[in-house]
Amino acid sequence: MEADITTPADFIDESGPGQEKPNCRRCDSCDGSGQRGKLHCFNWLSDVPGGFADDNIVEVQFKNTRKGFYKNSTDLPLEIGDWVAVEASPGHDIGQVTMTGTLVRLQMRKAGLKSDAEIKRVFRKARPADMELFEKAKARENDTMIRSRRIAEDLKLNMKIGDVEYQGDGNKAIFYYIADERVDFRQLIKVLADTFKIRIEMKQIGARQEAGRIGGIGPCGRPLCCSSWMTNFVSVATSAARYQDISLNPQKLAGQCSKLKCCLNFEADMYVESVKRLPPREIRLETADSTYFHFKTDIFKREITYSTDKSVPANLVTITAARAFEIIAMNKQGEKPLQLLPDGEKAEKPKGEYADLLGQDSLTRFDKKKKKKKKNGANRQNSPAKEEEQRQPRPADASVTPQQAQQADSQRQGNHPQRRRNKNRNRKAPSQENSEQND
Repeated sequence: MEADITTPADFIDESGPGQEKPNCRRCDSCDGSGQRGKLHCFNWLSDVPGGFADDNIVEVQFKNTRKGFYKNSTDLPLEIGDWVAVEASPGHDIGQVTMTGTLVRLQMRKAGLKSDAEIKRVFRKARPADMELFEKAKARENDTMIRSRRIAEDLKLNMKIGDVEYQGDGNKAIFYYIADERVDFRQLIKVLADTFKIRIEMKQIGARQEAGRIGGIGPCGRPLCCSSWMTNFVSVATSAARYQDISLNPQKLAGQCSKLKCCLNFEADMYVESVKRLPPREIRLETADSTYFHFKTDIFKREITYSTDKSVPANLVTITAARAFEIIAMNKQGEKPLQLLPDGEKAEKPKGEYADLLGQDSLTRFDKKKKKKKKNGANRQNSPAKEEEQRQPRPADASVTPQQAQQADSQRQGNHPQRRRNKNRNRKAPSQENSEQND
């Protein structure tokens, strides 16, 4: 019954409010301005002939997510987007019509209103004087909220005033607050009434309702579900994340209200039904070479990865659910296959974690590599090829005498008499070193 409020890019224009955009299709989803409000509802029976869309109950939306149902007793020609003055206690309130026709009855049933409940009336379409008074009252809401927070802090009340909503005629204000425990705000009501000279109504809301009233953009890049189309909130448990194999990271699972995201429940039922058609995780698969334990499951591909170690991923093998059921049936009969994979099938090599989507070899392929300068000592050293050549014995030469060959070998090994003399010169006598230290 309720549609999303995402505004198409074609409707975004620099025109002023109330002016029809050039690309607007002038449908029932907006008032011609191309902008759709929160909790927008589309009347699917508006073009059905035979009077199926006729009804004297209309749905009216006020600030943010507050809605009400009113009786069009005077048969005013109301359409979606009209501003109307409705009955309030006391005075009147200003709101916008969001649904007409038979679908309103279904919305009332969804909201839990009984058929014999008292329904207030629609007085008239909003006049310019009514809208001017409404805008003045609306302009006081932010200042009233800030001052009321200071008053509650001075009274040392453990509560947070999240939003203030003035009635259309400015005679009454609703203070929405959040509190973890029961709060005695009788003294607060007296102080607020004396300060602002209006009737005070206190209404407690939860963290999810506060996020819905304030609004915002979720991590998915779309408006918050609680501020765009959700009207009732269902408790969300961490089991919904476990069924979907989502990491239990509080920072990832929590929304802007610091509670678990409502969208965790959207696909949980589908995951639960899919898991029922897969082998249980606690079952071990016995093969001729080893015992395999469940490691992870790909629900969409219906593939299961098994490991030879229960706590550490080791020798991972991925098989289909049909193959897993086949091995389980063989184990029950006392048989063990040679391997997890079917006969004649080899395990695929694991692919890289990141794929080269753009065909680039490296991010640093255009950088110029600096050439390392060789040190002088490195130039003097012989290359490995020369050292190897020197180590190999030379062929005997008739022109070289044995004494000359022995002298050349001793020279290569560092035992030449001249080299030994130079080394002895560089060394100092022990007595000379001791004398220098004493000085």
